[in-house]
Amino acid sequence: MRASKPNFLERLKSKWQLNSLLQVVLVLIVFALTGFTILFIKKPIFDFLGISMERGGFWKTVLYLLLVLPLYQIILLIWGFIFGQFHFFWEKEKAFFRRIIKKK
Repeated sequence: MRASKPNFLERLKSKWQLNSLLQVVLVLIVFALTGFTILFIKKPIFDFLGISMERGGFWKTVLYLLLVLPLYQIILLIWGFIFGQFHFFWEKEKAFFRRIIKKK
């Protein structure tokens, strides 16, 4: 008899070195809430700066990278704290910044 392949949540648990499937679900919820939060605040930020959401362009991309992506990281930590997963996300943030610094 063949051993069963671990399901998606079990693989995430192993990859992220989490303790339980509940923790995996909480981390996924934090990612989802962070994405939705950014979705809702991106337009008001761009409106405040006078940038049209309908038109693309170089400056819109630059501002997105300079403003929205760092904001995403902060909101990720906030939601992580609310759901009791701050340590997990803080470790991921530190690893993210170490990779960015290494590439320079």
